Amino acid sequence: MDLVLLWVFLPLVSVAWGQYGDYYYGPYNYGDNDEWVNVYRQGFNFQCPHGQVVVAIRSVFSKKEGSDRLWNYACMPAAQSLGEPTECWWEEINRAGTEWYQTCSNNGLVAGFQSQYFPSVLDREWQFYCCRYSRRCPYSCWDRQWKFIVCRMTEYDCPFQNV
Repeated sequence: MDLVLLWVFLPLVSVAWGQYGDYYYGPYNYGDNDEWVNVYRQGFNFQCPHGQVVVAIRSVFSKKEGSDRLWNYACMPAAQSLGEPTECWWEEINRAGTEWYQTCSNNGLVAGFQSQYFPSVLDREWQFYCCRYSRRCPYSCWDRQWKFIVCRMTEYDCPFQNV
């Protein structure tokens, strides 16, 4: 099995984060003292260090705190075969209170998130930070819990963009 799967946990991400319950994925280092990147009802900005991508997400839901979640993320270096990121960018903002589906355009991998909480709709808007590595392409994708889509990456440069 290709070890690339470890670091491409979130090359494409979709919307429905799940409303209730806690979420924890894998034995990853989530940063200093496993601290959350946000507090309830507050915005946050999280970016992996240069050359790393998001490989795991941890979340705790609280109805008492405005039906909001605490978030934490783990990053790992991208596989050496991908080299350095060729470009990074912020995707379009996904508005709070609406359904949405998010992927990194241009075959990018997720390397960060920023989010703002809106109490009027008890929801968050999200923006994804994506990086492209040598024009590699996701393939063999499947859904994960909380609607994350996981993909493998090709071993060659691909001539097309995801839609």
